[in-house]
Amino acid sequence: MTNAMTPRSRKVRILATLGPASNSPEMIQRLFEAGADAFRVNMSHGDQASKIPVIEAIRGLEKTLGRPTTILADLQGPKLRVGKFADGRVTLETGQQFILDRDSTPGDSTRVELPHREIFEAAHENARLLLDDGKMVLRVTAVAPDRLTTVVEVGGVLSNSKGLNVPDMVLPLAALTEKDRSDLAFAVEQGVDWIALSFVQRPEDLMEARRLIGGKAALLAKIEKPSAITRLEEIVEQCDGVMVARGDLGVELPPQSVPPLQKRIVETARRMGRPVIVATQMLESMIESPSPTRAEVSDVATAVYDGADAIMLSAESAAGKWPVESVSMMNSIADAVERDPAHGDRVHFTVTKPDPTTADALAEAAKNIALNVSASAIVCFTSSGSTARRIARERPTVPIMLLTPRAETARRAGLLWGTYAVQTRDVELFEEMVGKAKRMALRHKLAAAGDRVVVCAGVPFGTPGSTNVLHVVTILGDELKNYTGPSES
Repeated sequence: MTNAMTPRSRKVRILATLGPASNSPEMIQRLFEAGADAFRVNMSHGDQASKIPVIEAIRGLEKTLGRPTTILADLQGPKLRVGKFADGRVTLETGQQFILDRDSTPGDSTRVELPHREIFEAAHENARLLLDDGKMVLRVTAVAPDRLTTVVEVGGVLSNSKGLNVPDMVLPLAALTEKDRSDLAFAVEQGVDWIALSFVQRPEDLMEARRLIGGKAALLAKIEKPSAITRLEEIVEQCDGVMVARGDLGVELPPQSVPPLQKRIVETARRMGRPVIVATQMLESMIESPSPTRAEVSDVATAVYDGADAIMLSAESAAGKWPVESVSMMNSIADAVERDPAHGDRVHFTVTKPDPTTADALAEAAKNIALNVSASAIVCFTSSGSTARRIARERPTVPIMLLTPRAETARRAGLLWGTYAVQTRDVELFEEMVGKAKRMALRHKLAAAGDRVVVCAGVPFGTPGSTNVLHVVTILGDELKNYTGPSES
């Protein structure tokens, strides 16, 4: 079994989605041992009651291993769908006319209900409507208050309640549906660490979610709408983290547009100091196969080279035949990339200029000093986690040890690049800080006797946002042996 007191050598994090193939306590532990650092609970599938034992199993793992666990609850968002057909499905022929209207009568090959008033309000001539994940394409030729006339540009079989994407419109839709509000309240009550908001179009979409969360979880924006790209920096500014959700993004945009956008989103999030996750179809073939394609391996490697904080498995770990193998493969790819001598240079292609604050200046200095004095780790004392986020943005060559008295801070750090979080009692004196940094680095095997460690903290201790101390210490051989104080973590 993995020694929970030994940090993983890689710095990028792995987020594994749980589902029918992986939601038992035994499988969750196996996924952790294979390399999963955090777990995604998808609120789109199953009811709330079915999530309770999954969340309890993740927290149970925390007790078993003595390590913080990280849970991300992913809200479904406003899913657009067509209505139903009299025969359950129809075939749309390329070139034919097809009507979308507000009539709830079951549809046929000439028309179907579209139960979303907002689309009729935002629609315009020449706008595209993508059906069933982009398999079929309609082009709007005429707009009326309760009727859209379209021509079928790419035909196919359309069945009941299939999904609809509208890449050429910004819809006046609330980012949170009634289901989302209920799921969000449930997730907060269950004590999850991150809440992901789907189909974010504008920064205002995040405000209600932020208010409902009430500081009890971190807020992650999923970038999966082209409209979000036009206000990307404003959206990133309003959230705690970002996900490059390539599924819907790849439906609404030409496939060749997604790779440069992925790089742009990762670069923007990194520059603004927000953790960023690259997600969807990373090892898609491993849903059925025990081995990935070479293209998938390259895709995962690219995200690691770009400096993403985390890479995510979806159906591969949730419903596939090889969930443990998928996590293990992703872990192996990330390890191999980070051992590449060129990795460090590539990760720093993105320039992360510090803000003109003491905390940012010290974070940049901690990275540089750790490199120049060949330190083994950077140890930061933090209440909110902001110090660790600032240091992680700099992508130092050594691990970041986050020491915090708050369980929620330690748990949220599971998506933060290169960060190893430990919940421990706070310190009150400078000498206590120095001694504790040494002991904890030794105990958790981030440093050995004779190593140097860079320590960051804020004085007075326990005051959020007060990072103003940077100190280099050398660990002596008897630092842990001679300690006679109380247990620290």
